[in-house]
Amino acid sequence: MPRLQLSILAACLFVCAQTLVAAAGKPNVIVIIVDDMGYGDIAAHGNPVLQTPQLDRLHAESVRLTDFHVDPTCSPTRAALMTGKYSHRVKVWHTIAGGNHLRASELTMADAFHANGYRTGMFGKWHLGSNLPYRPMDRGFDEWLGQGDGGTGTTDDYFFNDRVNDHFLHNGEWKKRDGWAEDVFFNSAMDFIRSSKRAEKPFFIYLSTYSPHHPITLANPGAADEYKRKVDAETAFFFTAIEKIDAQIGRLRAMLAEEKLERDTILIFLTDNGGTLGVKYFNAGMRGQKNGVHDGGHRSPCFIRWPAGGLRHGADVTSLTAHIDLLPTLVELCGLKLPRIVDFDGRSLGAQLRDAKAASPDRTLFVERQRTFKSEKWSGAVGMTSRWRLVNNMELFDIKQDPGQTNNVFADHPDVVASIRRNFETYWTKVSLGDRDRVEFIVGDVRDPETFLHASDWHLSEVPWQHARIASGPSIVGDWRIRAARTGTYRFEVRRWPREADAEIAGRPVIQKTVDAWDAKGPKPDLLYGNDRTTFKKLPVTSVRLTVGGQTQTSAVGSGGKEVSFDLQLETDHSYPVKAELLDSSEKVIAGGYYVYCRMQTAPDGRKK
Repeated sequence: MPRLQLSILAACLFVCAQTLVAAAGKPNVIVIIVDDMGYGDIAAHGNPVLQTPQLDRLHAESVRLTDFHVDPTCSPTRAALMTGKYSHRVKVWHTIAGGNHLRASELTMADAFHANGYRTGMFGKWHLGSNLPYRPMDRGFDEWLGQGDGGTGTTDDYFFNDRVNDHFLHNGEWKKRDGWAEDVFFNSAMDFIRSSKRAEKPFFIYLSTYSPHHPITLANPGAADEYKRKVDAETAFFFTAIEKIDAQIGRLRAMLAEEKLERDTILIFLTDNGGTLGVKYFNAGMRGQKNGVHDGGHRSPCFIRWPAGGLRHGADVTSLTAHIDLLPTLVELCGLKLPRIVDFDGRSLGAQLRDAKAASPDRTLFVERQRTFKSEKWSGAVGMTSRWRLVNNMELFDIKQDPGQTNNVFADHPDVVASIRRNFETYWTKVSLGDRDRVEFIVGDVRDPETFLHASDWHLSEVPWQHARIASGPSIVGDWRIRAARTGTYRFEVRRWPREADAEIAGRPVIQKTVDAWDAKGPKPDLLYGNDRTTFKKLPVTSVRLTVGGQTQTSAVGSGGKEVSFDLQLETDHSYPVKAELLDSSEKVIAGGYYVYCRMQTAPDGRKK
C-alpha cells in the first residue's frame, strides 16, 4: 500500500479511536415520557386507587423534582424537552395544523448525544413532524420505531392500527409487529440496549409511550376488571394502561441490572402534560388538568436516578424546575461537547441533584397553551416563580400558601404582578419572532424518496387530524408547503383514503380484521379512533383538481379508481403551496384531497429516479 494511503488510514484509525475514547466511560441515558399521565397518577404521590409499584420504587430511589413543569399539551412539551428551549421559541405551538413541527435548525437532545459517540434510539411517540426534515431519523436518532406522529389513529398513522398487533414505522418503513404497542416499544428498546452493549458504545434512548392517551385499548378484555370495581370503565382502562407501562419499566430496570448497566445508566421519568381521566379521582390537590395553565395542567412528575453518578437517593429538589432544564442537565452530567453553541432557556440542575444545600437562584418561567394562528400575549399563559403563579395576566396565586390555587390575590401584590409582567415582555421578545411561519416539507430527497402529505398538517383552525374524522367526509380544504430537493418531474398521487385502506375514491373501505383490541365499550374490530366502518361516508367524487404553485390540473376519476395522479415539474429554490380538491360531476368542491403521496419521477436529463 502506498505511503500516502497508509498515512490516511492511520489518521482515520486515530480519529475513530479518539471517538471511542471520548464515548468510553460516559453514562448511558434513558428518558421515559408517558402520554397524558398526570402528577397524581402515581401511588407514591398519594393516588388511592392506582397501583404503580415500579414507579413507586423508582420514586424511592431517585432525586424527585417536586415543582417540575412541562407544557399543557403534548408537542410543545416534547419540543422543549428535546431542545432545552421554550416550545414557543422553537415554533411548536400546537399538536396539529403544522404547529407541531420542531424546526430543522434546532439542535436536539439526540443530536447532542450522537455527536458525542452515543448510539441513539427513539421508541414510541415523536409528534414533532412526520416528513423530512422533521422525522426522528432526521433529528439525530440512529434507530426509530413508532406509529403515527401524533398517535394511533392520526392521519399519518397506518389506517388499521389499534395498538394491538399493529404496523410500525421502523426507520421510515412500515413493518408489522405483534403485541400491545407499549410492549413492542419497551422490547425494542431493550434489544437496542443489548446491541449497544455488544458494540461497546454508550446509548441514549428516548422511550415515549402513546398510552394512556386515547384511544385506550388493551389486548386482554378482562385486564381492567379490577379497576372497574373502583372507577368508571373508561378510567379503569386508563389506569390499567398505566399499570402495564409501570410493569414494563420494571422489566427494563431488571434487564439493566442483569446486563450490569443499571449503575451507569441515567434513568429519567416524566409525563408530557397535566392529568386527564385520572383527575376525577385524584389530582394531588391541584387545580386544573391537561390544556389548562393552572398547576394541574402542567405540573409533572420527574424522577432522575443515576447510582454511579453521586446523585442524591430518595431526595427532593423543591425549587422551580422545568422540561427545558433536562438537556442542559444531561450535557453537564454526561460531559457532552455540543457541536455548536446553544442558547438554552433552561439551566443545569447538576448541583441540586448532588447537593441538598446547593444554591438554586429563583427565576421566572413561562408556560403557554398557544394553539392560536396569530400569537397573542398572555393568551393561555402563566408566569411562575418558586412562590407565585400569574395566570392569564389576571389571577395571582401564592402557591406556597395556596397550592390548590383557590384564592386570587392579584389586587394585593401589584409589585409581584409588575415584576412577572416585565419578565414576560423579555420572554415574549425572545420567543415570538417568526413563531407562526409555515413549515415546509422537502420532496425528492434520497433520504425520503416519497413524501406523505396528510390533512392533519393543513394550516387551518379546524383540521381533520384523525382517520375517523376523515372517514366522515368533512368538506374542509387545506394546503401544504413543499420544497424540491432536486429539479425534475414529480408525481402527485391524490387519494380519498390512504393506500393501505385499498378503497375507491368514491367508495369506502371494506374492513375485515380479527378482533384483537378492546376498549371500555368492548371489542374494536374496526377501530379508527373510536369509529367503525358504519360511519364511513361515501363522497360523489368524479374528478380531482391539483394546484401546485401556479400549476393547476384536473383529471377524471376512472371507473373504480382509487387514486388520481398528476406529473408536474418542480425546481429547487422554490416554495410550492400544494392543494388537492375532490370535485363532483358539476365540478363543485366536495372536500380537500386528504392524502397525497409525492415522489420524484424523472430528473432534467430524463432519467428515472
